[in-house]
Amino acid sequence: MKKNSLLILIACALLLSSFVQAQSLDSFAADDGWKAKIERIAPAKTTYPAKKKHKVLLFSLFTGFDHWVVPHTNAVIEILSQKSGAFEVVQSNDIMFFKKDKLKDFDVVVLNNNCSIGTNRDLFRDKLSEDKSLTEAQAIAGAKELEQNLLNFVRKGGGLMVMHGGIVMQNKSAEFSEMMGGSFDYHPKQQMLHVKLVNPRHPLVQAFGGEGFNHVDEAYMFNVAYSKRNFRPLLYLNTKEVEGLKGENPEPVKYISWIKRYGKGRVFYTSPSHNAQSFDNPNLLQYFLDAMQYVAGDVNVDDSPIGANTP
Repeated sequence: MKKNSLLILIACALLLSSFVQAQSLDSFAADDGWKAKIERIAPAKTTYPAKKKHKVLLFSLFTGFDHWVVPHTNAVIEILSQKSGAFEVVQSNDIMFFKKDKLKDFDVVVLNNNCSIGTNRDLFRDKLSEDKSLTEAQAIAGAKELEQNLLNFVRKGGGLMVMHGGIVMQNKSAEFSEMMGGSFDYHPKQQMLHVKLVNPRHPLVQAFGGEGFNHVDEAYMFNVAYSKRNFRPLLYLNTKEVEGLKGENPEPVKYISWIKRYGKGRVFYTSPSHNAQSFDNPNLLQYFLDAMQYVAGDVNVDDSPIGANTP
């Protein structure tokens, strides 16, 4: 009897452990050992010929939620760039890099989990408001200028790659949402997600070999410009497989990664990933490198929008 009780207790403990793990994964440092592992599994070269060595601004400032994956994402972008030899990366948390004379030096901007805070949801305004020599009106005007510089950078032909929470950077801006293809709405608890390919034949998902992948992540949901479907989706979730979505009848499909044109420029967004454990998937690393080549203009693929009438 005691043995059976012990077995039941052990089973319950294992179930509880699995439940907790399904909601969150433990953070860890992006140390040299972890970086060496990523270096080993990262692709050795680009999928497509690089037109030149592209200069990348990797921007990782946040004023809101601190994603523990920020330093890991920085490391991934650096490793992919250096190992492939196709990109030169400049890392910065300085919003002054969004001045016109600074942006013009770059071919691609990567936004890494740049969550803003408060009701404004405007990272530029958040940061400028820290300068007590500026009035509120000056901070608002300065933030608008920096945002407009980024919009113009992409509109005139620059590349933009946005990682996970980077979509929240200017989350109340209709123009930013239009460029991005949507705004962040909410996410349910972390859980095991079954990520699927919209079109397994699309060149930018060839890294996955025709199959999706599973990982623990936040299932980002989107609003504002997202309803226009002014993008070409690459990855999606079946909402029947996601716990905790709002509404009684959620849309059957939620896109979580896409590409799109904005003026003469190109945009790539990926919701994966909130957790650095996902980067252990070499296919995901290849996907990111291929996306970098897309926004840099090394490859032409179907990036036509699917339109608002598409489920």
